[in-house]
Amino acid sequence: MKKIVSLFLVLGLAGSMAFASGSQQQVAGGGKAPLIGLAMPETHVERWQKDGAALKADAEAKGYRAEVTYADADQSKQNQQIQDMLTKGAKLLVIGSVNEGVVSAVSDAAKEKVIVIAYDRLITGTADYDYYITFDNFKVGQFQGKALETALNLPAATKDKPKFITLFAGSPTDNNAKVFFDGAMDILKKYVDSGVLKIVGPAPLSSSDTANFTRITTENWRADVAKARMENLLNNDAKNVVLDGILAPNDTLARAIIEACSADAKYAGGKLPVVTGQDGEVASIKAIKDGKQYMTVFKDTRNLAKAAIELADALLKGQTPNIPGARLDTTSYNTGKKVVKSYLLEPVVVTKDNYKQIMIDSGYYKASDIE
Repeated sequence: MKKIVSLFLVLGLAGSMAFASGSQQQVAGGGKAPLIGLAMPETHVERWQKDGAALKADAEAKGYRAEVTYADADQSKQNQQIQDMLTKGAKLLVIGSVNEGVVSAVSDAAKEKVIVIAYDRLITGTADYDYYITFDNFKVGQFQGKALETALNLPAATKDKPKFITLFAGSPTDNNAKVFFDGAMDILKKYVDSGVLKIVGPAPLSSSDTANFTRITTENWRADVAKARMENLLNNDAKNVVLDGILAPNDTLARAIIEACSADAKYAGGKLPVVTGQDGEVASIKAIKDGKQYMTVFKDTRNLAKAAIELADALLKGQTPNIPGARLDTTSYNTGKKVVKSYLLEPVVVTKDNYKQIMIDSGYYKASDIE
């Protein structure tokens, strides 16, 4: 009798362990756990690989099934990936879009009553979704503008001895590119207006200056495009000017711009312009340590991914979202069709003075990664 009881105990324990190990695939009723689709735009920018992996891990940790795809900066490909997720029965989509062409896929999701969260890139031109989660991207731009203001000591600059900068912006199809730029101009415009800061090359003071803003944008955030444009500037508008600073919107472009400058005789010996950045990419942290890139704005994608899944979890459960560390903004982010509820996390400035604390002590990178 004791042997029989023992056998049932063993079988019961084995069964409970099997259930626990399969909890990410099954729910209590025996069916599959809800599927969350994670559509990321590309892999050539390092941070999107980290985002996709973190989102998947966080979703699975909460017991959901999760599928992540990368679109290689091809919106048609991403739309097909989203259609595949809908076919598989996804209940919620987290979309970092390539461009506005995603609206047709968002519309299809809405028809099937699938929740859509725009992830770090506002999806414009549609009223078919309600939620957006990102960092405070206007503040990202302000941080970049402030870095140039501080490094070039613009308050002390004069019309007789002005400072010279040139401007770069991100992809023309990414709404964030406009927000970053306008944030930077919120700091820099007054110095341009007073004549102590001169812009070499196209000189939009707002993203609303569409003609000139388009001239400083960088297709699909591609490094080769930024490098080619910088080389062109060095051979033309900036040929007889020593640039004091360059507004670069992210790290991938910053390094390409620095590479172009490093090949120019005017900047021989390491006297490079002050170059801004964003994303905290490991190669740029090394460049900051070595004095080649002045700063970056770090957006800890671990926190963004976690917050996105917290939002997804609340929505799937029919609960009111309460996202720790995120500020709810119900007025600022307009798709052109409606204002969406936006959850904004705080970015952090990283320089040579604090990169160890922010990037290594936090566990985001190992010290050996930066050596």
